[in-house]
Amino acid sequence: MYTRLRDLRQDMDLTQAECAKIAFISKNSYIRYEIGERIPPFDVIVNFAKYYDVSIDYIAGLTNDKRKFWK
Repeated sequence: MYTRLRDLRQDMDLTQAECAKIAFISKNSYIRYEIGERIPPFDVIVNFAKYYDVSIDYIAGLTNDKRKFWK
């Protein structure tokens, strides 16, 4: 999961601090998620899925299909 978060962030040219603001978390928490030190809670994953317009399964690494399945 952590590589997906990093890759999505880099694809959008965002800083780690900007991603922390998107998810309403501290920068240090985001860094821990991105390096795989901690697993983000579900609400944080949902925030990122909505922001990046990808599926939760994609962020979790369960699929390589970025398409979201909600409207």
